[in-house]
Amino acid sequence: MTKAQKTENWEQLSDEEIVQMRVRDLGLQIPGSVLEPLIDKLYEELDAKGIQFHPPCYLADGWLCPDKVPIIGIPFCLAQPRLKHIEQKMMFEVEGGDEESFMRLLRHECGHAINYAYQLYRRTQWRELFGPFTATYSDFYYYQPYSRRYVIHLRYSYAQSHPDEDFAETFAAWLAPNNSWGQKYHGWPVIKKLQYVDGLMKRIGKLAPVVTARERPPWSAARMTSTLAAYYERKRKALGTEFKGFYDNSLSKLFSTTEADPSSPKASKLLRAHRRELVNSVTRWTGHRKYDIHQLVNNLARRCDALGLRAPTGQTESIIGMTSLLTTIASNTLSAERRRRHR
Repeated sequence: MTKAQKTENWEQLSDEEIVQMRVRDLGLQIPGSVLEPLIDKLYEELDAKGIQFHPPCYLADGWLCPDKVPIIGIPFCLAQPRLKHIEQKMMFEVEGGDEESFMRLLRHECGHAINYAYQLYRRTQWRELFGPFTATYSDFYYYQPYSRRYVIHLRYSYAQSHPDEDFAETFAAWLAPNNSWGQKYHGWPVIKKLQYVDGLMKRIGKLAPVVTARERPPWSAARMTSTLAAYYERKRKALGTEFKGFYDNSLSKLFSTTEADPSSPKASKLLRAHRRELVNSVTRWTGHRKYDIHQLVNNLARRCDALGLRAPTGQTESIIGMTSLLTTIASNTLSAERRRRHR
């Protein structure tokens, strides 16, 4: 098969052959893809709320809304089922891979786009409610999991990471159909933010945007000259400890594979059985919140299941080893989990 034939019929190739192709050569586009009706659904939700501006969307290297530019980037892998399969294989997850999570993320990015299109971040009341838009972004943020000053939308209390994210999350919660935000957040301090968004959208919904998107958006899949293999290598390095497979080698050293010891209990079962003991021990020595360590134990247990790991007969050694691993992770890296989506 010639190079031209491979480009034209790349879906017939093996996964190994596809990851050696350049992203731009995949010929991906939103029109005619599985994404088109989902984006139309977003626009219908905006219409139902009286918002005439429909942020344009394009295929990018991840979920993002460029800084102060009202255009939404959607991961290119979501445009094609075969690429979603490869994303799952390479990264162990597909962010926005099902309709519900896709719409949650799309509404969030739409909140950024609306903010930028109308320069809402310049308004005095916006700053009073959400904070200064110019606040410094950090690779990590501390958050209060059960705070009632923020809406509940994306994982890891993402609204607490930055004022811009707080607005995007509040907008997304307000936009979601059948959300009954007035009832859900009744009595919470965050209701003031939702009421502000509700009133503001009624005032500006029929107005033309102040800012429009540039013609050639950054990080477009149509311009990516790197291969899929190089893209995933960069993505894993960028995620660092947030990459789901980052601790696979450590877990494999602590536990054995199913094939090696099929009669022993699952490693995940051992972790969950001793979760309270592990959480108490690690928080005592690291000073981290029990909530964070609890989440970390759950994440590692899921990776043990994915790897098919089982606990050896002598469980005491495994518990000691896992306590050491959790303490190391917490001491070195665990301040909070954060994913930059648009800067």
